[in-house]
Amino acid sequence: MQPRPSCFCSRRHFVLSGAYGLGATAAAWLFKQDGLLAEPVRPELEERHFDLLPKDTHHAPRATAMISMFMVGGPSHVDLFDPKPKLVEYNGQPYPGEVKYDNPAQASSKVMAAPWKFERRGECGMELSELLPHLGGIADEISLIRSMRTGVNNHGQSMYALHSGRIVGGNPSLGSWLTFGLGSETQDLPTYMVMTHPDGPPLLAGDNWSNGWLPSMYQGTLARPREPRLLNLEPPVYLRGVAQLRQLTLLADLNEEHRREHPGESDLEARIASYALAARMQTAAKEALDIRGESQATLAMYGIDQPETRDYGTRCLLARRLVERGVRFVQIYNNGQSWDHHSGILNALPQRCREIDQPSAALVKDLKSRGLLDTTLVHWGGEMGRLPVIQNDFGRDQVGRDHNTYGFSMWLAGGGVRGGYVHGATDDFGYQAATDVVTQHDYHATVLHLFGLDHTRLTFRRGGQQMSLTGGQPAQVVRNLLA
Repeated sequence: MQPRPSCFCSRRHFVLSGAYGLGATAAAWLFKQDGLLAEPVRPELEERHFDLLPKDTHHAPRATAMISMFMVGGPSHVDLFDPKPKLVEYNGQPYPGEVKYDNPAQASSKVMAAPWKFERRGECGMELSELLPHLGGIADEISLIRSMRTGVNNHGQSMYALHSGRIVGGNPSLGSWLTFGLGSETQDLPTYMVMTHPDGPPLLAGDNWSNGWLPSMYQGTLARPREPRLLNLEPPVYLRGVAQLRQLTLLADLNEEHRREHPGESDLEARIASYALAARMQTAAKEALDIRGESQATLAMYGIDQPETRDYGTRCLLARRLVERGVRFVQIYNNGQSWDHHSGILNALPQRCREIDQPSAALVKDLKSRGLLDTTLVHWGGEMGRLPVIQNDFGRDQVGRDHNTYGFSMWLAGGGVRGGYVHGATDDFGYQAATDVVTQHDYHATVLHLFGLDHTRLTFRRGGQQMSLTGGQPAQVVRNLLA
């Protein structure tokens, strides 16, 4: 072992030698005078209690429920929502500038124009791709944001950013914040529900609907992608009726006694609440998740009579039925990251659009026909867009587009947003958000505002700090989006 040099001072020795000295005392006093010391962590003197009862808002809300159709992988905005004449002018030529690639090994600088035509749709004249004919039919209902930006150029980080406001996992999702801040309008169904694809969960799976460090009762409830959507809703024959009622009453009494003996245990409270909810769901959930009573016209409108649109149409219809019954927040996901078209975009993008275009538009039309669109905020979008240049330039069947989180598109409808409106713009090539940029923090602040919540006031005390969805980052309500 080498002898320790005389000048060596370990961190432990440094702290020990300075802990009780005059210099350390003086430094602490000076730091306090300059306001550089952290606030001391004060113990909580009162027990905090959490529940899902309806809560007051900070101001009058426009929205009371939200349905998010999240397209994991990154739909190509320059092919679907954001027509760029410059791409046509430079098609096949080198991009006149620098591009940040996610995968340089497969990159090229060759510009690729959208292979599909754009058309003006609705009275507003919104330009949309021919791949989305049904969306064109509701153009006058939507606010199309063409200037989204997260700036974290990979799927996971950008999904975290749009779901929880931060680029790492372990934080509460938007749905958890809404249920924490507003409570539930139904005591018979989960207030936050998630529906995934039959072929598998989305990228990051449960992180997308996590409660993070909020109490467990605010996490999303996952419905199965196939029937039965929720397991064990039907009690065994020997427990039905009076027998089950007596058992549940005894269980409730035991749980309440246990809760009193362990005050402040939010996970325990959440578990007790979930047991009580499970009993009530035996009737309510079966009815809400059963579409057999819907008219043939409604089923056809959602495309449930067609193989390509049957699954997504069913989940969109279920989302309408859930918010109709008081569910606060519903998320609908594709499998994996199936919108991630690094190659084969000429075949894959039209296929994805055929699966979701009719059901997405039907959801908006159906909500409007039932008087629900005014109070239901509908979101459609992914965690990124795509670059204006070719990736995998190895022939027509191979070409695709790399990631782009610096400028991309998504749309909103209902819930207090303007219809027939286009917000912001990317540069001439659709690469960078250039005007009226909307960050994930702006998006979250705007959504909370529509629900009557101030993003600076909706906070949760954790480790002595007041935590929020926007995390103290620059954020503004995008007022041009508001009706």
